[in-house]
Amino acid sequence: MPQTVSTLSWTVRGSIVRLRHELAALHQELVRYQLVVWTAGNISARVPGADLLVIKPSGVAYDELSPEAMVVTDLEGRLVEGDLAPSSDTAAHAYVYRHLPDVGGVVHTHSTYATAWAARREPIPCVLTMMADEFGGEIPVGPFALIGDDSIGRGIVATLAESRSPAVLMANHGVFTIGKDAKAAVKAAVMCEEVARTVHIARVLGEPPVVATADIDRLYARYQNVYGQ
Repeated sequence: MPQTVSTLSWTVRGSIVRLRHELAALHQELVRYQLVVWTAGNISARVPGADLLVIKPSGVAYDELSPEAMVVTDLEGRLVEGDLAPSSDTAAHAYVYRHLPDVGGVVHTHSTYATAWAARREPIPCVLTMMADEFGGEIPVGPFALIGDDSIGRGIVATLAESRSPAVLMANHGVFTIGKDAKAAVKAAVMCEEVARTVHIARVLGEPPVVATADIDRLYARYQNVYGQ
């Protein structure tokens, strides 16, 4: 039987309220970092304690994204709560949550430089220590897939299964990132665009050498386990 709001615990309902506010704010970060235009792009978050996600509604301008505008679906992409239709990418997000239980947030953008790499179907090589830190190697390219069902989600999961990267460039489409929560996935999207731009500029000047695998491993381990508070 499909879940309804009335059948959810108070704890889960409280999490939904919190996530609606969090996602409304995080979508403005996509605008601030110039990762989206018009109504394109979306963020979702897994609801703790329930097989649900909160996601941006389809085709709504970013300055109209209030907490109340966010919608709730189950992990098959079926609407559970909200007055608007879910994002057209909901099936992809839902597939990721079903198959990657440690993922708590998913972001999709068409940010300019990263999407240019996706248009070439070319992974971004690990030529920066920042990439080693954040992505643990190159940013991979996923297969071409049409929107509308879970094909994109299948491509994301299959590609990231062979990579430490929290970002994947879906061929001829754009960027999808994952994280332990929505904020971490947004950070990955911001950093993906930053390194995509830097590596593009470096290649205009000449072919940059990749960082050695052993050094990537050491940098990644330090950043993931020691860096920060």
